[in-house]
Amino acid sequence: MRRADAKADRWKRGAAGEAATARLLRRLDGPWWRAWLVRALGRGWRVRHDLRLAGRRFNVDHVLVSPCGTAVVVADTKSWHRGRPTVLVDGRVHCGDDRHDQVEAVARYARLVEAALGLPGVLVLPLVIVHGSPVTSEGLEAPVPDGTVWVLGADQVVARLQAAVRTLPDQHRAAALDVRVKAVLSPYR
Repeated sequence: MRRADAKADRWKRGAAGEAATARLLRRLDGPWWRAWLVRALGRGWRVRHDLRLAGRRFNVDHVLVSPCGTAVVVADTKSWHRGRPTVLVDGRVHCGDDRHDQVEAVARYARLVEAALGLPGVLVLPLVIVHGSPVTSEGLEAPVPDGTVWVLGADQVVARLQAAVRTLPDQHRAAALDVRVKAVLSPYR
């Protein structure tokens, strides 16, 4: 019974973290009036939540299509212990305990999404968004076998994603990429 209660508590905390991330990501375009204007012009980040690839059991918490239409961010929300910092120890992510397996899972999800999209020239980037546990102000670059996973505190995500867009928005390219994402990823049920 205790194990079942603990598992239910983890699911509840995870769902609360995902909902908090969804609220954060709504702010990607700045003040409400700017966000409204950018969305009306079709030039902002396109954000989807709780998706899955056909034939796969895992869910992708958040998928973001860049305003320039050249990148997709596959993001996973984690609610880790508030009293323990998230740090790199010998190239592995720790928050009290070793959490690197969770980071590597996000990298695998991103590679599977990239393969399913099948679009050369489109970057698919893995990101872990941490609620609770403090992450250094610059975030962490966690090494994984085929690259790097960014690990950011929830308070760092919006600014980092806004700063990541260094080219002009391309609403047509972003819309086409968004259509492809919709075709490949469906709502997780």
